[in-house]
Order: sequence, then structure tokens, then C-alpha cells
Amino acid sequence: MIEIRFPDQSVRSYPVGTTPFQVAQSISEGLARNVLSAQFNEQTVEAATPLMKDGEIQLFTWNNEQGKTAFWHSSAHVLAQAILALYPNAKLTIGPAIEKGFYYDTDFGDHSITEKELKDLEKKFLEFARQKFEFKMRSVSKEEALDFYKKENNPYKVELIENLEDGTITFCDHADFTDLCRGGHIPNTGFIKAVKLLNVAGAYWRGDEKNKQLTRLYGISFPKQKELTEYLELLEEAKKRDHRKLGKELELFTFSQKVGQGLPLWLPKGAALRERLEGFLKAAQKKAGYEQVISPHIGNKELYMTSGHYDKYGEDSFQPIETPAEGETFLLKPMNCPHHCEIYKTKPWSYKELPKRYAEFGTVYRYEQSGELHGLTRVRGFTQDDAHIFCTPEQLDQEFKDVIDLVLYVFGSLGFEDFQAQVSIRDPKNPEKYIGDTANWEKAEQSIINAAKEKNLDFVIEKGEAAFYGPKLDFMVKDALGRKWQLGTIQVDYNLPERFDLTYKGSDNELHRPVMIHRAPFGSLERFVAILLEHTAGNFPLWLAPTQVNLLCVSEKHEKYAKKVLNYLENNEIRAFLDDRNETIGKKIREAELSKVPFMLIIGEKEAEMDNVSVRKHREGHMGVMEAENFVSLIKEEISKSISKFDN
Repeated sequence: MIEIRFPDQSVRSYPVGTTPFQVAQSISEGLARNVLSAQFNEQTVEAATPLMKDGEIQLFTWNNEQGKTAFWHSSAHVLAQAILALYPNAKLTIGPAIEKGFYYDTDFGDHSITEKELKDLEKKFLEFARQKFEFKMRSVSKEEALDFYKKENNPYKVELIENLEDGTITFCDHADFTDLCRGGHIPNTGFIKAVKLLNVAGAYWRGDEKNKQLTRLYGISFPKQKELTEYLELLEEAKKRDHRKLGKELELFTFSQKVGQGLPLWLPKGAALRERLEGFLKAAQKKAGYEQVISPHIGNKELYMTSGHYDKYGEDSFQPIETPAEGETFLLKPMNCPHHCEIYKTKPWSYKELPKRYAEFGTVYRYEQSGELHGLTRVRGFTQDDAHIFCTPEQLDQEFKDVIDLVLYVFGSLGFEDFQAQVSIRDPKNPEKYIGDTANWEKAEQSIINAAKEKNLDFVIEKGEAAFYGPKLDFMVKDALGRKWQLGTIQVDYNLPERFDLTYKGSDNELHRPVMIHRAPFGSLERFVAILLEHTAGNFPLWLAPTQVNLLCVSEKHEKYAKKVLNYLENNEIRAFLDDRNETIGKKIREAELSKVPFMLIIGEKEAEMDNVSVRKHREGHMGVMEAENFVSLIKEEISKSISKFDN
């Protein structure tokens, strides 16, 4: 017998060789019907894998991320089977599960896949899926594996196998199809009820542009047709909300090839939007005791060698800037933190003067590959709402919790209310990825976990996701379409104070190292604006909207009165625009709706005579007639409600 421990710490005994499926069966037939894969002693296993020793088990269904990963990984195998059925001379390479779905990279020779062929592949895929082929893993020797793929005339799989150690190689079989695979499959193909091949892209073998370009087929699959239908509807809605499309329509930002890829140009409305976001956070930071600093856009290479950023990010940086002075090299700033360390170092500090909280909207530069650039979400120049707190170890826990409060205030004010926190810690199996003392890492990780618990955050712990200099708390926010985005980060750092020799004098009159907290509630303004655009579909909160009110004249006879109202609104700090074009009032209303302006004031003969305005609200229509003073009160009250509930 073996003892199996469950996530709730309960323990049950089973005969040696019991499978995860049978374990699920012992709990309930319903669970057994839905179990897709499992984890045993932190190793991914199949539902049919015999368990030969004591251990801890987790059973995964479609409701778990790990279950979806197994589902989509298995779907990639079925896609590969369909590819070979329709294109026997194709050369398969790799096909992993991704965050949403899966892909398979294939060498089709000179053939280009068409839209119709995607439909044919889907049809063949479902034909195989319905036959409920079981996925079976088997170990093979390196010689056997190489022989198999040499006979298949597949140089890609041969290359992969040549880099594997004998005794670690496994194949996965289903029906008459075999693929090189490490495991992690659903019980059989019959679980897959719906599939859609979403698009075709090019991908270089092993990500190296010197290698041959392959065809990447992206797909997604589901256990129910209804879920696929809902997902495709979501994709259509996402297209409408694409921040690149909305940014152009709302005249917020643009890009220019002459300026350079990944370097956004903010148009007047977008610049005003950014200024308001900055002003909002600066006000909150001032209240929380932050001081504003400014650092240059470049720094001496030595600065980033001291911090460790050059070793870690040198390959992702722009080329060094050589000055006329011999041996003098500068870099475009990849991070703000080394500059803030030098600001802290300008004078000696006492423990009585800490914490010091330095904040900066600092623009940084990273040379992202052109194929990875995407609107505002992946750029080469971006502005971080950065701040660094230098505190004593005793102050760390409270400072960290105060930063959590600030992040939650930002999210709440902007309508991001569905999120999960992620404690990102080291991967102990890859210590070379990190710098610093193990004891300090353990202290920092525990501080973050304690703060997350005290703040009652819904959080998970992810190994291997820490920054190279310290662990962090990331906030994974769900937008209106249910998509997850990483927004806001807080990091604990014992290492940079060490590398920059930062000190303060303690109550014992001795010098001590401060602890450093890195934090950015927005993350980067560019990415935050992109996500906010897609979350709100361009319908910004009233306090943030570029134009809050459009004044629409019925005819030119009413311009004088309209200008009087405009002046009154502006004197009350309401952002308004007078549309006095010689167009019909219907067209002006339609265009204001498309521009997502929150309010419209219609000004015609009656309004001018009675000294009032006719009010329309975006997406809601006519609200009635009122005096301009009452309209201003309405606007101010609505803004106050949306902000004040988070001010405490």
C-alpha cells in the first residue's frame, strides 16, 4: 500500500500502482469523469500513470489552469496528427500549450496554408478527436528515438533529441501517431469537443532568424462547443476594444517609422490623459509622504554594471553611447533604481530620517525585438511610475503594507476591481539567475507573504518569477473581458543597497544597510493606458476623460450663448469643446457618441432664450433641461463620487 496526501492535508491509503484516475474515482464518479491530469510530488503526470510510492497529489480538471494546459497540450498533438494526415511530407517541430490555446510549428516546404485549408485541418482534427484515442507515454532510448525520426526524415526532431540525455527521452502515442513529448496529457482525445484554428504566422526554428522560417498554426479547443462560441464572441469584442484602434479613433497616440519602432508619440488628447493620470498619482503619493525626484535619460555604463542591470539586461539594451572622451560610455536608462540609489547616497542618513520615499515618472529604454512590439503594451521607450523607498528592516513590513494600500487605491479609482496577487519568489533550482545572499532572500520573501496575508489579499506563490535582485508582489488584474494583465508591482530588495554601499546610522551609532522597496502601481504609463483603453472600451471615468463635455450648437445663431456656457464650464475646471461646425445637430450628436464624450449640451433657440442647456449623456440619451450652474454641480458630484470612495 501507498499513502496519498491531498491538498487539504488528508491522507488515504491505496494499492501500489493506483492511478490518479482511480484516486479520483475513489472520491466521486463525477470527479473521475472530469479529471484531465494530475501532479504527484510536484511532477506532472497522466491520469493513467501508476503511482508507485507515497506522495502528495493534486487532481486537475478544466477549472484549473494546469488542467487547461494538459487539454491544450494534448490538442497540439491532435493538430500534429491532422497535419500529417493531410500533408504527409510536412516536418513537425514543436507544439506547446500557451496561455490561451496552443500552436504547432511545422515545415510545410514551399507550401503556404490558406484559410480553406485551416477549415480542412479543423475537420480532420475533430474526426480524430471523436475516436477517443488514448494518450500513452513510453520511454525510449536515445538511439531508438534518433532512428525513428531519421526514418521520418525529420531533422528538427533529430536536433532536439541530440540535445537530450539518454534515459530522459519519452514518446507519446495516440492512435497511429507518435510525437516526442515530456508528458502532461488528458486521458483521451474524446474530451475535446470543439476546436478553432485562429491564425497562421511565421516563426523561425528555435527563435533564431538565421534558421528556416516555419509555419505556426495557432488554435484553441474546448470541452464544449458553447465555450468555443463564447470565446470567439469575446475575440470579436476584443477587436473592437483594441487599444491601437481606439487610440487612433480617439486621437490619443500614434507611431512613426521615421521616429522609430516602439517609440509612441502622444497627441494632445493623449498627453492630457497622461498628465491627469500622473497628477492623480502624484497627489496620492504626496499624501503618502513621497518626494518627487528627476533623473536623466542616460547613465554611465559603470552605474548599470554596479547595479547588475548591465549583466542581466545588456543584450536587451540599445547600443552603448561612446563619447569623445576616451573610455567614456553611456547607456540609455533601462531602469530608474540605480539613479535613485545615487540620489539617496548624496548625504549621510540617520534612522530617525527614514524612510525616504523617492518617486519619479521616469522614462526608460529597452531594445525589444521588432517582432515582439505591440502597440503601447510592448514598446522600446516607456515611462514608469517608479518609486523607491529606503527604510530600516523594522520599517519594512509597514511600508510594504502602505504600498499595497496605494496600489489598491489606484485600481479602485480606475475600475479594476477583479484581481489576484502573485508572490513571485526565486527558483531554488536556478540560483545563478539571482544576485545576493540567500538569508536576505528568505527574509524578503517572508515579508511579502506576511504583508499579503495581513492585507487579506487573494494570492498565489509562483517560483521562478522573482526579479534578479529580489522577490516581488505582482497584481494580476482581470479586465472587462476576463483577460488577465500584470499591473502594479512591489519588490523587496536587500541587494542594491549592498551593491551601492548605502547606509544609515542606527540608534546604536553604528552604520547599517537600509532595505529598498521598488514599486510601480501603474507599471508603465504606456501599458496602463493600453489596458485601461481596452478595459473601458474608451469610455474613461468622467474625471479622466480627455473631453468631458461637447457643446453642440443647433445653428450659428446660438454661438454667442454657447461661448458664454463654454467659458463658464472652463472657469469651473470642466474640460469642454464647442462644436460650432455648419453640420446638422444629428451628425454632431453621432460624432460625439463615437468620440465617447461623456456629456453633450445641446444649445438651440429655446436654450439660448431660457438661459439653460439640454443635457445628453453618452450611451444613455436625453437627461432633461437644466441651468448651467446645475449641470456643473451634477458633473462635480459625479466626479466626487467616483474618487471620494477610495480616498480613505
